[in-house]
Amino acid sequence: MALSREQIAQRIARELEDGFYVNLGIGIPTLVANYIPEGIEVMLQSENGLLGMGPFPTEDEIDADMINAGKQTVTAATGASIFSSAESFAMIRGGHVDLTVLGAFEVDVNGNIASWMIPGKLIKGMGGAMDLVAGAENIIVTMTHASKHGESKLLTNCTLPLTGAGCIKKVLTDLAFLEIKDGAFHLKERAPGVSVEEIIEKTEGKLVVPEHVPEMTFA
Repeated sequence: MALSREQIAQRIARELEDGFYVNLGIGIPTLVANYIPEGIEVMLQSENGLLGMGPFPTEDEIDADMINAGKQTVTAATGASIFSSAESFAMIRGGHVDLTVLGAFEVDVNGNIASWMIPGKLIKGMGGAMDLVAGAENIIVTMTHASKHGESKLLTNCTLPLTGAGCIKKVLTDLAFLEIKDGAFHLKERAPGVSVEEIIEKTEGKLVVPEHVPEMTFA
């Protein structure tokens, strides 16, 4: 069974390490803030100028002026810092973010990512994605494994305009967790109830499958 948005966020949260500065992109990545493991401290960064995002607010905690890059209301964690977007991008471009999590339309076997536009469709803007993929060493992409028409999004070569080249090393889809190296996707884990055969069928790019692929587990 394909992972839900919440399960994707839970799995990404396991990649967090104590002391990390983490940028969470718009969409599913923002949910990671709700699943930070106990016993570790991370500082979540938003490119609009907030370092130290907390979980999404409850009804009585909502502050309309406290928002993330996706214009969603958020809370501030103890020790949070608020600054200009210029300083925020200096942090990103200077390589001071330990982990970046963002969505994408396509990823290919060379670590290229297309995430900012589909020709002929409305473009809201690239946002901070180009800076994030250029400035971060540790990037995880979250996406559905295939389109609603069943077409693979894990490709030999991206077909859409690139956001960044050769910068993606890990991909978490609704079906699998994969690493990109040596010109191929390497299958590391599969979603509960999802067969290796289904993952192979829905992966257009070269896929390396080990003899045993563990299932992800969720409490």
